[in-house]
Amino acid sequence: MLYTGQLNEFIRLAEIDASNYDLLKEKITDGLSVIWSLDELKINVDGTAHLFPANSVLFLTEYHKVEVLKLNKARLIRFNRAFYCIADHDSEVGCKGILFFGASQLPKISIPAEELEKFEILWKMFAIEMVSKDDLQNDMLQMMLKRLLILCTRVYKEQTELTTFDKKQLDIVREYNYLVESNFKTKHQVADYAEMLNKSPKTLSNLFKKYNEKSPLQVIQNRTILEARRLLRYSDKSIKEIAYEIGYEDIQSFSRFFKKIEGVSPSDFKKAE
Repeated sequence: MLYTGQLNEFIRLAEIDASNYDLLKEKITDGLSVIWSLDELKINVDGTAHLFPANSVLFLTEYHKVEVLKLNKARLIRFNRAFYCIADHDSEVGCKGILFFGASQLPKISIPAEELEKFEILWKMFAIEMVSKDDLQNDMLQMMLKRLLILCTRVYKEQTELTTFDKKQLDIVREYNYLVESNFKTKHQVADYAEMLNKSPKTLSNLFKKYNEKSPLQVIQNRTILEARRLLRYSDKSIKEIAYEIGYEDIQSFSRFFKKIEGVSPSDFKKAE
């Protein structure tokens, strides 16, 4: 089921099985995805295999590269920011929310047994609204999506103990992660993001020690190396072109950075793939 609006708004609901799992690899500009596994799900995300039990929900951005290794049944909700996340919508359930950009690892939840009925009812209501054809359809679908994200956010905060964290400080961590996603190709230093957030690099470092297992610099480096690995593995671009695309003026600097993180040179990595 697919809804498209007059301003390029986009949202898709789909029941996924072996016959249509290629939908999980669909690339949508500014796309965000919610995948609900109804059975055991094994997928490769950015070169790393993940196994999810039934009733796991994971949250992916357009930056994730997905390959299906094992899938029986799953549900997919995919939408773009034109549909729900406008640029200045910065809330816990917005496009900068903790489900998509608040964590450096792959965000996921397990639906508690006592919450499962709520999720099932919401999915049915969502599906009904997808086939409605009236002037209120867009608003209703946005309400359904927001309700789903609220339910997921509540579970995520409980399962990751975020409910005990200071909201203002956590907002800074979320915003930092979002800014890195948006600017990592051109800004490689913590000081760049500290200036954008009107914070000192030391303040960011202290916050990340409290809320994140990675330092602010590691977040930048991990995002940069992830993009480099994707381009080396999945594109036909030369190493020089890849270096330039992710913000390195010369191939030597890029090669040193890549080898320091990965332990092999970009050329050896590309040959191995």
